[in-house]
Amino acid sequence: MKIIIINGPNLNLLGKREPAIYGGQPFESYLENLKMVFPDVEFTYVQSNIEGELVNAIQQYGFTADGIVLNPAAYTHTSVAIGDAVAAITAPVVEVHISNVRGREEFRKLSYVSGVVDGSILGLGLMGYELAVRWLLNHKQ
Repeated sequence: MKIIIINGPNLNLLGKREPAIYGGQPFESYLENLKMVFPDVEFTYVQSNIEGELVNAIQQYGFTADGIVLNPAAYTHTSVAIGDAVAAITAPVVEVHISNVRGREEFRKLSYVSGVVDGSILGLGLMGYELAVRWLLNHKQ
């Protein structure tokens, strides 16, 4: 099974950025844990701070991957293009946010992504990625 994890802006700073909100673990080390938990899954990881690169990744993998775990980060609240890209593809997509975006600033309550994904996981830290992968594995069967 091929699962693509796509992370948006500033998630390259996990482990350094606001650890009280985002935790102290870099995503790359967390990804190694995921690979151990799911040894039969082929993971591809994409992170970009650039909106168009995220759209390109969604389009590139969206017709061939068995599933996508997408954390569009701040682009969740601003990017019609990312929402449109997700709506256009056939792979199932689970949206993940490390923090509970619904409990934060008012502007974070708007999402251009939530309405076009198969499901959303909010506020469970990095564990949200594992839960998304588990859902994709169960959904595929």
